[in-house]
Amino acid sequence: MVRAFIALELSDEIKEKLTAAQRTLRGCRARLTFVEPKNIHITAKFLGEVDEKNLPKVTEALKQITFIPFPVTAGNVTINNPRRPHTVWCAIDDAGEGEKIFQLIEEALAPLGFSRETRGFTPHATVARVKSMDPSLFSALRDLDKTGYGSCTVRGMVLKKSTLLPQGPVYEDIEVLNW
Repeated sequence: MVRAFIALELSDEIKEKLTAAQRTLRGCRARLTFVEPKNIHITAKFLGEVDEKNLPKVTEALKQITFIPFPVTAGNVTINNPRRPHTVWCAIDDAGEGEKIFQLIEEALAPLGFSRETRGFTPHATVARVKSMDPSLFSALRDLDKTGYGSCTVRGMVLKKSTLLPQGPVYEDIEVLNW
């Protein structure tokens, strides 16, 4: 079995700027687990545990999706829920294109037995996970308010394998699908 997901990649420039945001967040007293900068991405769909012999079928289904590359802008770094935050993320403005990709992925993978998501698609790039909340996180986020993280063009999607290790996940590209 392989733990897998489908990612939309961000530029190295955006990842570098989000690394600077992580440095600011390290100054707060909340206990945060930071995403390795090279691993920052937009998750289009988390597949969960997939039988390795089914990966070629997943790849073939994803290859049937055609789309035009589209621009994205990395907006504010914020939290998913102000009352009970568990994720610090960078909001992504994609003019609704990520939602369209998400729906196409859902349609392509449903015949293979992948459950459809019950939540809507919110384009974002996870920067850190909140292990223990502290109000100082809000001040760190205010320090980041109005910071620009850049723009790039999403030119495809990547089927990725995620191996969970004590020091954090290791991602490997299974298939890069450019449009």
